[in-house]
Amino acid sequence: MNTLSSGSSRLVSLDALRGFDMFWIMGGNLIVIEWARLTQAPWLNWLAEQMHHVEWHGFHFYDIIFPLFIFLSGVSMPFSFDKRMQSGKKQLYLHIFKRTLILIFFGLITRGLLWIPWQELRHQMGYTSVLGRIALAWCLASFIYLHSTHRQRWIWFGVILAGYWMMMALIPVPGCGAGNFTHDGNLAGYLDRLLLPGKLNEGNFDSEGLLSTLPAVATALLGSFAGHLIKNNSSLTPFQKGIVLLGAGAVCMLAGWIWNFTFPINKKLWTSSFVLYAGGLSLILLSVFYLIIDVWHFKKWAFPFVIIGMNSITIYMVQRGIIQFTSMRDFFLMGFIRSMPEAWQPLLNAVGFSLAAWVFLYFLYKKNIFLKV
Repeated sequence: MNTLSSGSSRLVSLDALRGFDMFWIMGGNLIVIEWARLTQAPWLNWLAEQMHHVEWHGFHFYDIIFPLFIFLSGVSMPFSFDKRMQSGKKQLYLHIFKRTLILIFFGLITRGLLWIPWQELRHQMGYTSVLGRIALAWCLASFIYLHSTHRQRWIWFGVILAGYWMMMALIPVPGCGAGNFTHDGNLAGYLDRLLLPGKLNEGNFDSEGLLSTLPAVATALLGSFAGHLIKNNSSLTPFQKGIVLLGAGAVCMLAGWIWNFTFPINKKLWTSSFVLYAGGLSLILLSVFYLIIDVWHFKKWAFPFVIIGMNSITIYMVQRGIIQFTSMRDFFLMGFIRSMPEAWQPLLNAVGFSLAAWVFLYFLYKKNIFLKV
């Protein structure tokens, strides 16, 4: 744990959007689902459907959480790296390796490192994770960012997307052939079964596996392009930058939708069409938050999200068994919740869970405590 310098140059909108992203996994999705169940409003029922991951091909709003986080790690590169370069490249490289290893370690904890018996780790624990993919995607994108010109980064971006598509479409899988994008027949899953030790998180397939981590690098690079535009393009006003982000997001979503007809949008495979579609939505969200918060300076409404965003890794980790927010909610609110009509109680339970998690983060904020990786 470290304190955060008050002179940080990071965008307020970046913290707010990161907090908005994490809000959905700290109970925000359940609030929408229970609200829809209570009211049966058609628009809420549609929104509630968006609060679940798509089983295989396709896209729901809930599928944006993971790629948006990686995208935002890329947005921060021009801001954090330029500042760290003042201490020399060696220190920056050490920071990159340290952050990568810590995130991978945290990811292993979420897969059972600390509670699975040591003699069973090889077969019972999974060695991939959400945090591990974030670490590797950010690390590889960081080195591309540091060793390439802006034009070369765009080339890397295109090569990664096209290369992954060609590998998935053209390299045959024994017994399944080439271009098979099913759960059991795709190339990424075959390589996971062949090369990954331990337990795959979906039986014979790993949604955070080896090959499918490659296009996640492109997700981080797309974020770095947005960060570069905001920080370095002096020919545009801040408002114009926001509009460019908005337009670029729409173009990316359209391109991803078109590519979907030959290379389906699929979060678990992290297909190239998914990179563009989710990346486009990420650009649009960044544009909205950037314009409202950093350009038009309407900031107060975003404070609850900023609190979450400034300790995003903390809330991700503690929710996985370290702190029982349900117990906190029950201790403080159960009497009130039980006094309400029974039909309202599931919604109030969901709100209470999110509130307990947010109060914990607010306590850390007031104590100026932030988990910096």
